[in-house]
Amino acid sequence: MATTTDTADTVVAEDGVRRRDFIEIAAVSAAGVGGLFTVIPLVSQMAPSKDVLAESTTELDISALEPGQSIKAVFRKQPVFIRNLTQREIDEANAVDAATLRDAQTLAERTLEGHENILVVMGVCTHLGCVPLGAAEGENKGEFGGYFCPCHGSHYDTAARIRKGPAPTNLEVPEYSITDTTLVIG
Repeated sequence: MATTTDTADTVVAEDGVRRRDFIEIAAVSAAGVGGLFTVIPLVSQMAPSKDVLAESTTELDISALEPGQSIKAVFRKQPVFIRNLTQREIDEANAVDAATLRDAQTLAERTLEGHENILVVMGVCTHLGCVPLGAAEGENKGEFGGYFCPCHGSHYDTAARIRKGPAPTNLEVPEYSITDTTLVIG
């Protein structure tokens, strides 16, 4: 049983729902669906592209990497330096008091347990993004025998820790794992 009042658009049904309530609910629902169709493309365009996802990991065979040798690789379109440290380089890095460094880290904190001789770092100077020298045979390794950035003169030691120059932090160590003779970065 419906009751009518003096106003034409305020007809109240027995369950208390007015026609205006239905129209408001329908309009809000339509706006919500329209909003989703607008937001989904905006959010999905921020996802990494297929070529970036394909480069999300880099796998290398390090079985032929002799002590003292380095190799350069590419991880997410950036250079990576992988070095098999000699015992002398390990001793030099461990002889430095980490508390005296600008970005205090020990060699053990920068390598994996059981693979302290394998150093993996991003080949990008933390000052302005130049590629440091020292990974290839005959390149300038700087005052501390590690890496040298020719752009602004940052010197890194054998553990790729900043020792001199404008770089604020050590060369970044990416997430990586080693199984047998395979190194997987990413």
